[in-house]
Amino acid sequence: MKLSLEDKLLHVLIYTILIIMGFAMLYPYWNSLVISFNIGKDTMKGGLTFWPREFTLENYRIVFQDHRLVNAFFITVLRTVTGTVLSILFTALFGYGMSIKGLLGKKYYMIYCIITLYFSGGLIPYFLLIRELGMMNTFWVFIVPGIISVWNMIIFRTFFMGIPAGLEESAKMDGCNNLGVFFRIILPISGPVIATLSLFTAVGHWNDWFSASIFISKPDLLPIQTVLQQIMNSNIVSDQLMQVNSAAQEQMAKKIGVTTKSLTMATMIVATIPIILVYPFLQKYFVKGVLVGSLKE
Repeated sequence: MKLSLEDKLLHVLIYTILIIMGFAMLYPYWNSLVISFNIGKDTMKGGLTFWPREFTLENYRIVFQDHRLVNAFFITVLRTVTGTVLSILFTALFGYGMSIKGLLGKKYYMIYCIITLYFSGGLIPYFLLIRELGMMNTFWVFIVPGIISVWNMIIFRTFFMGIPAGLEESAKMDGCNNLGVFFRIILPISGPVIATLSLFTAVGHWNDWFSASIFISKPDLLPIQTVLQQIMNSNIVSDQLMQVNSAAQEQMAKKIGVTTKSLTMATMIVATIPIILVYPFLQKYFVKGVLVGSLKE
């Protein structure tokens, strides 16, 4: 179909706006990547834009040689995998239970769950609760408090309610109980919603730095986002670079041109790339998983 002049102008305007928005979203990340590959002393001169002026891998060498950053990366990966698997499993179980017809008191359970979406006890009671449960300075403080997501439960529940009842009935006729139906029938056909909510949950675990800053004081349990936040809020070039103590070593650190900013950018890139790489593999599930799980005809 031949486009009129007005339609062509409209298309040009739309594409121009999209290009500008895309550039505004991508450039900060690209600039951080460029700074991480540039000598820190040169970056301080300003004017760094699209390409490193003085290329170096020293920032990344220091990042991977610092045992605290490597350990923090391991804690973050372990937390993300464990927290995502357990959260999706328990939330899906909860959602399946809430989707069963004839469940006694289901209306009141749902009201109770909805209330928790709008009201909480506050940070201080939450801190006291975690302390009384004995989860301070433990790995499980990352997992247990967020193991059930009411919002995700509602999406799971709506998705499960859209599954034909005949599938469950036929499974029960073959001798399956509710758990058997859930693991053998429901989960295998819930791939889109599971993939979508797993990604959202994983991103939440990966990006969380606040919980560790409150509940964790042991350096060996800090996730990489909390370590990155500490780097950004302090001038610790000498501490973060191989525990520099002597004047000769400090001179060496200055000579290689590493600064707090360049080290921060390198750490940020290392912390960001793994979760970004997950998106392309799960992107096809986004629209289908969220819409199917949140809309009911």
